[in-house]
Amino acid sequence: MTQPPQNPTTQPTTQPKAKKPLWKRWWFITAAVIIVLGAFGSLSGNKDSGDDSATGSHLTTPAATTTTDATPATTTSTTTKATPKPKPTKHLTAAQENAISAARDYLSLTGFSRKGLIEQLHSDAGDGYSLKDATFAVDYLKVNWNEQAARKAKDYLGMTHFSRSGLIEQLESSSGEGFTHAQAVYGVKKAGL
Repeated sequence: MTQPPQNPTTQPTTQPKAKKPLWKRWWFITAAVIIVLGAFGSLSGNKDSGDDSATGSHLTTPAATTTTDATPATTTSTTTKATPKPKPTKHLTAAQENAISAARDYLSLTGFSRKGLIEQLHSDAGDGYSLKDATFAVDYLKVNWNEQAARKAKDYLGMTHFSRSGLIEQLESSSGEGFTHAQAVYGVKKAGL
């Protein structure tokens, strides 16, 4: 049997400027967050069955009292209607959580300066987060910017040749990477120049 020829005109005529990878799309991130929250919720549901190893005894509520003696026979638990579990960290907005995840993803790929990462998250060519959310996400991660400068310097040296002063200039330039002078010098020195 022959297959019918594919019609190339059925594809859209306009392509987006830069197609984001699957893991950066809002629906994928939302699904991942829901899965993680669902998994955490099912782990905290094990508490009523007397299995404190999955959730830890630090998540007790007034409705359930638990003692942690050496034997499971001394563990007591009363079951009543479910009460909301305490949040382990302060409340983050969905935009902040997504911006933090995006910043982590970018840092897993290559080195960034603080300024460069904020611009990547905030710019329309990047992810388009608000400047406030982008800045919050970058500061939330507590990144070692000296090590990021060293990583970026090694990336540049792996692609092309630079003099010491040229690489420092590239790393600290506002049109380049946006590291501070001290960070750029550290990075170039760590990279072997």
